[in-house]
Amino acid sequence: MAEQLSPIDKAKFAAARRAVDFVEDGMRVGLGTGSTAAWMVRCLAETVRDAEMTITTVATSARTAQLARDLGLRVIGLDEARWLDLTIDGADEFDADLTLIKGGGGALLHEKIVATASDQMIVITDAAKEVGTLGAFPLPVEVIPFGWQATRALIEETLASLDVMGQGAELRMKGQAPVVTDEGNHILDLDLKRIGNPRQLSLVLNQIPGVVENGLFIDICDRIVIGHPDGQVELRDIATGAVEREHIDFSESDNLFRDIAD
Repeated sequence: MAEQLSPIDKAKFAAARRAVDFVEDGMRVGLGTGSTAAWMVRCLAETVRDAEMTITTVATSARTAQLARDLGLRVIGLDEARWLDLTIDGADEFDADLTLIKGGGGALLHEKIVATASDQMIVITDAAKEVGTLGAFPLPVEVIPFGWQATRALIEETLASLDVMGQGAELRMKGQAPVVTDEGNHILDLDLKRIGNPRQLSLVLNQIPGVVENGLFIDICDRIVIGHPDGQVELRDIATGAVEREHIDFSESDNLFRDIAD
């Protein structure tokens, strides 16, 4: 069944499969949002079932919560969990310092809250998302609907004085209507092309009235698991600088692939 997956899905699966090995019985686990995170939720549910583990999860979006419940995982709110042992999530871009751009799936606000309410954040991704300098992927910024055009104008004006190459800010649409986040907000995607100083940009953006949060995740990721289509995975630890390489056997998850096909 694994042969039917695209190379990119094989890479995402390999990273997700390895990352769930960090989950231990009794943990409270944050679940990310996006295509790679969806693989992780499926792998986690399989692991919990096969190992007869008991864990509690907190989802970063309504769709992740629904997927987790459908697969038999226990999902509660962050206020009930209060604090998490581990969050596993994807990324749209990352650099050598494990600074991330997230929010392509529209859940950046919940993702950042959940990740920072965790003892550890593990990011799962494929090698194509590693960049020398962030910014090729548009930076999502969540804004309140009231006065969003004024907020966009303020953002574009502010970008002119920052170390970025682009200043465009487009309202994310779904068909003919703006995308609405789980908190009822809109998303502006900033076409920056290159972000010279992510820390400064993040601080400045969050000072603009109407901005709720931005998709730069700085000093939040502790470890990254990078998957490759051939099943190879690379683990990088930001604290120690250690790099490990392993191999994931796709054949061991034939049941998982069969369940998805069904």
